Amino acid sequence: MAVQIMSVVPGSPADRAGIRPGEMLLEINQNTIEDILDYQFYMTDRKLKINLLGIDQAARQVTVHKDEYEELGLEFESYLMDKQHHCKNKCIFCFVDQMPPGMRETLYFKDDDARLSFLFGNYITLTNMEQKDIDRIIKMHISPVNISVHTMNPDLRQKIMLNPKAASSLDYLRQLARAGIKINTQLVLCPGINDGEELVRSLKELGALYPSVESIAAVPVGLTKYRDGLFPLRPYTREEAREVIRTIHDFSDNFLAREGVRMAYPADEFFLKAQMPIPDDAYYGEYNQLENGVGLLSLLRQELTDALEDWEDDGVCRRISLATGEAAADFLREEIGRVKQRFPGLDCTVYAIHNDYFGENITVAGLVTATDLIRQLKGKELGEELLIPGVMLRHEQDKFLDDGTIEDVQQALGVSVRTVDNDGTQFLLALLGIEDDAEYAW
Repeated sequence: MAVQIMSVVPGSPADRAGIRPGEMLLEINQNTIEDILDYQFYMTDRKLKINLLGIDQAARQVTVHKDEYEELGLEFESYLMDKQHHCKNKCIFCFVDQMPPGMRETLYFKDDDARLSFLFGNYITLTNMEQKDIDRIIKMHISPVNISVHTMNPDLRQKIMLNPKAASSLDYLRQLARAGIKINTQLVLCPGINDGEELVRSLKELGALYPSVESIAAVPVGLTKYRDGLFPLRPYTREEAREVIRTIHDFSDNFLAREGVRMAYPADEFFLKAQMPIPDDAYYGEYNQLENGVGLLSLLRQELTDALEDWEDDGVCRRISLATGEAAADFLREEIGRVKQRFPGLDCTVYAIHNDYFGENITVAGLVTATDLIRQLKGKELGEELLIPGVMLRHEQDKFLDDGTIEDVQQALGVSVRTVDNDGTQFLLALLGIEDDAEYAW
């Protein structure tokens, strides 16, 4: 396989060695380069013998001398160096299958690409992989790998994922664990399907793979109103959510006593569904599963507590509003209440946005759209500024899921809109109307 070089960074080791755009990269130190993982792994040495196919189609070899781990300086058409791997599963709870029509094309793409797990923390199911892929991960000792397990029952996993490889690919998980690859796992739980005794089994078998398996996140299934013709699923009730938490705590309390770590955690959404308090900071250890919504609220609360200790009221007088999903609205009201005790001149109204766009079962902030924000806040008292969680926007921070923009919301509501990341200090700055913490002498 050959990968075309699109550009060469001026002054880089590759540039000094005479490598030019348009040439094809074949091998580094006799190792075939197929994608970004090969490239990043094999370019780390100080001396590289690089085999190329020139623009004139003539094969040639150049020798590059550089510092260890110094970037070689080659750039390619895409960050993966080839096409993104499409998911081959048909999971009964797949969120992409529940998307409304008419959204941007990229939102309908199902990825299941191990390289995205290493580069961006995406979760993979292992069903897209072959033994050679597992051997490569072990050889490169790439960690961590984030794996969507859902259940450790092979037959049930195949039924949930509707893929014949769902059962056998669990052996890949065990191979990675035996090789010492660090693994974070997730279980998307569906009432009456992979919870109860099946959850007990999954926790036990994944726990046996510790310390390679570092953490287990249990996430409740997300169900939109667009489920016509799909597998019949329903959301968790309050009592069912509490039972899931009890099951996980029975396991994790024992694991904590034995190994010194809790290992398994319910997502914040389970605590909110169960109407149970969010655990404190010490509960979450190293916060290995923040991207799965595990400990986000606890971390925000602890960071806000720390920030408040160093902040004094200098006469703040500010009236603002905050919009979020229904799930976390009460939690945020409590946290803002703590801030108002320190800053009595702060007046902040929290609006819980009902998700009409995706349906009433979707209550998280990350799936609130510009459409729902505008419809539900039109004519409301919003104060001088409206705060929204940054997770409402895609990574580029320019669009909501419905392609609406911050500018659209500002124009429709007649108020300045400010996005706030899940960071306690930044949350406090936003509440107080401070643009940069450099404005305050700590």
